[in-house]
Amino acid sequence: MTYTARDDRYDRMIYRRCGASGLMLPAISLGLWHNFGHDTPHATKQAICRAAFDHGITHFDLANNYGPPAGTAEEAFGDILKTDFRLHRDELIISSKAGYHMWNGPYGEWGSRKYLVASCDQSLKRMGLDYVDIFYSHRFDPDTPLAETMGALDTIVRSGRALYAGISSYNAQRTREAAAILKELGTPCVIHQPSYNILNRWVETDGLKDTLRDLGIGSIAFIPLAQGILTKKYLNGIPQGSRATQGKSLDLSVVEKALGSVRKLNEMAEARGQTLAQMSLAWVLRGGGITSALIGASSAAQVEDCAGAIANLDFTAEELARIDAISEEKDINLWAKSSSD
Repeated sequence: MTYTARDDRYDRMIYRRCGASGLMLPAISLGLWHNFGHDTPHATKQAICRAAFDHGITHFDLANNYGPPAGTAEEAFGDILKTDFRLHRDELIISSKAGYHMWNGPYGEWGSRKYLVASCDQSLKRMGLDYVDIFYSHRFDPDTPLAETMGALDTIVRSGRALYAGISSYNAQRTREAAAILKELGTPCVIHQPSYNILNRWVETDGLKDTLRDLGIGSIAFIPLAQGILTKKYLNGIPQGSRATQGKSLDLSVVEKALGSVRKLNEMAEARGQTLAQMSLAWVLRGGGITSALIGASSAAQVEDCAGAIANLDFTAEELARIDAISEEKDINLWAKSSSD
């Protein structure tokens, strides 16, 4: 069935300036980390992307290693670009990253120039693109000079492979260092992608959130729903087949520890007239400190639910204090090892 985008899609989303750049991002973006590999029917992937664009979600976030197997998320999205979004390329922000293991040998992960440039070329080929809008260093590499990693991003932008450069999971100190190098090279760091949610506040305690504001760098928070913990999925316990029971990047003990708080947060969300997912996304986006919240979805219905968060992004001081009091597990950082020390 031929896809025709909704005419009112841009009326259904709000857009925010990404730091001090000219780039505007939707408040809700779609990540293809999960549910876009060979373990998901293509029709489901297509429905998720269509629902996103119909709700004004113009930003689609990928990485070289997304799947499974690695690379298949980009291949699937490349197919969807051809069949559904061929006429809309200039309305889309498409991002990719490199930093995690992608191929065997000494050049298949981390932050060398060899790896980043080769990986970007591979990603473009998989998606059938001439360029991506944003290309990230996916994680800080302690064994490669930061100047080399940032120099690779500069090369990728100057060569036309990407329009903007970004970094992911760098702490405040490394972010300042990386931004200074990129500024000197003339290719500014436009965006940072850290993990951030009600149960994971390292960007606040580390000072990263303030650092990004001071440097004029935009931000897009990944796992804003704590990989599903901050949704209705776990309210009645841990269901069979969930990511927690499958060991898919989510520790069962982490979920069990947080359930009491999550149920209380759900009561707050209901009082606000929101789902738990909507309130959790609104919390991440509160006050404009985060440019965009990066959601994942396993169905079009989940996309629609999350997009509804923009209807109420405001909190009273009492509500914020209540959320702080409820959320005893504020330091559940599933990505601590990925963030530079």
